[in-house]
Amino acid sequence: MSEQVQKVPFGYEPPTESRKGTLIFYDTFDTVFEEELDEARQAAVHRSFAKLVLYPLHEQTVKRMFGEPVKPYYKREDRLHDWRRHSGSEMVSVEGWEGKRKKYTPIDAALRHLVQHYPAPYFLLLQPRTANVFASFDVFPEWITKLRLLLTREPDELHPRLEQYRGRWDTLDTSS
Repeated sequence: MSEQVQKVPFGYEPPTESRKGTLIFYDTFDTVFEEELDEARQAAVHRSFAKLVLYPLHEQTVKRMFGEPVKPYYKREDRLHDWRRHSGSEMVSVEGWEGKRKKYTPIDAALRHLVQHYPAPYFLLLQPRTANVFASFDVFPEWITKLRLLLTREPDELHPRLEQYRGRWDTLDTSS
């Protein structure tokens, strides 16, 4: 192996990275409108994230988590791709892993996949209802120490674990 020699002036320090981390928007995207997607993008820019990852849930995952029907996965994913194209933002990506699996994906498996493919630190953007469901899972205490939650708005009712870890989450309105 040959090593490449680089010459730099004395006292040179590489520039610090101004953008870092990943904001993951984990949602069904069935009732999320363009304004909310724009808010998520603005929050990612405001907080200097390198990436905004939109993670749409498969129908089976939504059925297990919430017990309600949603539009087909491909329609919701196509809408997100259209919004991403029209927004013109390079930092936004739509994660299609759950669509490739074509079945129920536990949030734990989804987060492990995202952590392997995107840069840290991690912020998980959730609707209040999704945050309460996530807090009810056994894996919540493990994940809340590895990432921070960012909620779209203040929940009407808080799950006891969300109350317990109040210092690990914030809302979009108070963070701006």
